[in-house]
Amino acid sequence: MSDMYSAQADGDFSRARIKETLSSIQTFLNPDRTRLLSLNDVRTIVKPKGETYRGMQVVQIDRIVGSEGRYRDFNTAFLPKAEHMRPRWVKVDVAHYRDIILPPIQLYEIGGAYFVRDGNHRVSVAKLQGVESIDAEVISLDSEISLHSGMTLDELKHAVVAFEKKQFYEQTSFGTITGDENLDFSDPGQYDVIVNHVLVHKYYINQDSSTEIALEEAIGSWYLHVYSPIVSIIAVEHIGWRFPGRTQSDLYVFIVKHWHFLKKKYGLGYPLKEAVLDFTLKYGAGFRGWLRFLLGRKKT
Repeated sequence: MSDMYSAQADGDFSRARIKETLSSIQTFLNPDRTRLLSLNDVRTIVKPKGETYRGMQVVQIDRIVGSEGRYRDFNTAFLPKAEHMRPRWVKVDVAHYRDIILPPIQLYEIGGAYFVRDGNHRVSVAKLQGVESIDAEVISLDSEISLHSGMTLDELKHAVVAFEKKQFYEQTSFGTITGDENLDFSDPGQYDVIVNHVLVHKYYINQDSSTEIALEEAIGSWYLHVYSPIVSIIAVEHIGWRFPGRTQSDLYVFIVKHWHFLKKKYGLGYPLKEAVLDFTLKYGAGFRGWLRFLLGRKKT
């Protein structure tokens, strides 16, 4: 009987490997679609504020979207990606056929999705066998960003940026003050940079004022006297195409940083326009870089 179960489990693993190979072939132009999410990568993007022990729960298998340590070993369907995984995988599958109760898996929950801390092979076998739920010991990581099955890291990054933009506009009334609803970034964390720029601008204005100006006034002044001149040069010099995938606001942040570097090196009078052109020359992509980006977008 044991040999029969072993043969069945061995066949299941071979079937799982074939399915994984076919999936890889079908998505070879966009491998991110089958790449299992890494918990550490997600934590870096989302930055959860804390964690809470939730204890034992019954978790829907299709809500498990990633792994803490074995994300390279499985695809998004938790199909095994390498032959060396066969012995352990088969052992777990044999336990399934023999109705042996295995210990609960351990999961992290973040944004409504789950990541395997321990029990990756058990999840893989369960998914192949059509099991809908599994017993798990759960730790929740606090996040206001929702995750869903099939989400890529780029999609998660965009979701975080959208959330940060919404918070920034609501908390600062930036759109009402400036009339600009298009302060957009391609990476998380940049709205905090803008807040810091405004506060520094506010500090310098207050040095020449007998009364401290309001934050709203500082935002308007920063937008008019700092942000807009740089964005104007970016538009006039048509440098955006040299930085495919980046927004004007991205370039503003990069250029300000580069300008500060140049002023430290050559003096405080270093011209802004020269800083923009120097940054473009040093870091901008040529036609080939733009073409690679364009072809990459067509694959997604």
